[in-house]
Amino acid sequence: MIINIGRQVGSGGRIIAKQLADDLNCTFYDRELLNLAAKESGFCEKFFEQNDEQKGFLRSLFHTHVPLMGENNFYKNNFSQESLYQFQSDAIAKAADMGSCVFVGRTADYVLRNRKDTINIFITAAIEDRIKRVCERQQLTNEEARKFINTREEARSTYYNYYTGKKWGAAESYDLCVNSSLLGLEDTTAFIISFVRKRFER
Repeated sequence: MIINIGRQVGSGGRIIAKQLADDLNCTFYDRELLNLAAKESGFCEKFFEQNDEQKGFLRSLFHTHVPLMGENNFYKNNFSQESLYQFQSDAIAKAADMGSCVFVGRTADYVLRNRKDTINIFITAAIEDRIKRVCERQQLTNEEARKFINTREEARSTYYNYYTGKKWGAAESYDLCVNSSLLGLEDTTAFIISFVRKRFER
């Protein structure tokens, strides 16, 4: 059982995903994917952090020069964003092979698109709730939080659209789209669990 979660910034998507993993006895993967990719590639984790979906994608779309920790001559020069993405995709596929899990972002829905044991979910929320949550989490004003949301989502959608050829957040890209503002995080999680269990008959 593989659950892939896409989410708007401030929607509570990561919190919901973590609770899903706990309640359904699945392994949870978010930033952990960066650790897996780093271990698999032999490169320092910080370079994956600098070039993931939220931080460095737009500024290093084509080429990133990365010092090696190992002796892999093939990647010594002109280490590309596509190579980083491929390492991460390989890590996602290997993690999925290991057992039931919940992935947050990182185009896991696209990477695992040929598997029959997946369900793809997108979490949205009212902008007021999202701003409030970001304000509390990041210690920002309402105006700063709105700008933070817009900047992060521009990077997130560009990353997703670039690698998948699909549109981030569009209903047709997912099996279920949920507005967490309607039920709150706890009841939204319960609703999704019911949906997932029906999907997998568990």
